[in-house]
Amino acid sequence: MMRRLWALLAALVLCWPGLSAASPGPPPAAPVPSDASRPPLLAYYYQWFNPESWQRAKTDLPLAGPYSSDDAQVIDRQIAEAKSAGIDGFLVGWKHGAVNDRRLRKLVDAAEASGFKLGLVYQSLDFHRRPLPVARVAADFRYFRDHFADSPAMLRVAGRPLTVWSGTWQYSHADVARVTSAVRGRLQVLASEKNVAGYQRIADVTDGDAYYWSSATPGTTPGYAEKLQEMARAVHADHKTWVAPCAPGFDARLVGGTQPVPRRDGATLRAEYAAALGSSPDVIGLISWNEYSENTHVEPSRDHGDFFLGVLRGLRGVPAGVPAVQSPSSPARPVARPDPSRSYWAFVGVAAPMLLITPLAVRRLRAARRGPAPVAGERTGPGRAVSRSPESTSPPCSRPDRVP
Repeated sequence: MMRRLWALLAALVLCWPGLSAASPGPPPAAPVPSDASRPPLLAYYYQWFNPESWQRAKTDLPLAGPYSSDDAQVIDRQIAEAKSAGIDGFLVGWKHGAVNDRRLRKLVDAAEASGFKLGLVYQSLDFHRRPLPVARVAADFRYFRDHFADSPAMLRVAGRPLTVWSGTWQYSHADVARVTSAVRGRLQVLASEKNVAGYQRIADVTDGDAYYWSSATPGTTPGYAEKLQEMARAVHADHKTWVAPCAPGFDARLVGGTQPVPRRDGATLRAEYAAALGSSPDVIGLISWNEYSENTHVEPSRDHGDFFLGVLRGLRGVPAGVPAVQSPSSPARPVARPDPSRSYWAFVGVAAPMLLITPLAVRRLRAARRGPAPVAGERTGPGRAVSRSPESTSPPCSRPDRVP
């Protein structure tokens, strides 16, 4: 009996909210990086999608389904998810045209409403990777300057909206100068060269470089981190803007690629982010938010869920466990945690009486086992049956930190 009482008392100690060692307190907050270690993170973002686009060269699909880039609700959700992971903005692929202009306007409006930032990536190569006529490139840059550049959503570097000219390696120095001379007074126009020599070829008519390198394998690509540092030194020597790349993985075999880069459960992204950070970037360019044909996406998807947003939260010092989007009908509520002081006094209120009662119960049990004084003629000894209570069991513990 004594052992059972002490076992029950121990069970109460272990199960009482706030006193069990298995009921941890709030996890420590992730350290917030300093400004020096947290340059703006912009994810390359593509707005080419119609529902039928998802039937071509895709092995994964968005968790939200085959969306259209025209859908304002999709845009709002993407911005909320990106912000929840420490992404500061999108680098938006664009060229002038009715559909692209309409979609960019929707994105700009949504970004303005949510305090999100945007940069422009001008896509100067066509579907077959051939360069567009330089006259069209020049006209498109002027159109962007006149219709979008004044938006407060545009990320400004040295007071000018950030733009990247994708495909500069296909144009001569004279062609690049023709395009940029008309707009550099109001726009930062970065090249997209792949090495120091390429950047230096047009350095005098551009404002820096954004290297789009998604197919490297950290640890095995020779000189990977060193190349980023070399390019950064060349750009910074001119006091211009350096956008360093990082990606979670790469697989473009459905569109002509040959060598995939495995994601390695986030290790690839962590390594590439560290290499980008090691080049002292002005901006980090995350490849990508939604480039599904090359499988560099971090947008929540059927294959990966929101795992890579979680990796980014860790890299960016964003507290974990905060949903990206809250349902209007189910607003977020703080989790109620037990007050240790209240639990302590409640435990004392239960345990103290038990400690006082235990000795009395033990004495009564011993007396009961001896039985009353024998009456003359009454049979005693082993022939008399003794009635015992069935073995009692304590109820299961209710753990406040365990969801049913």
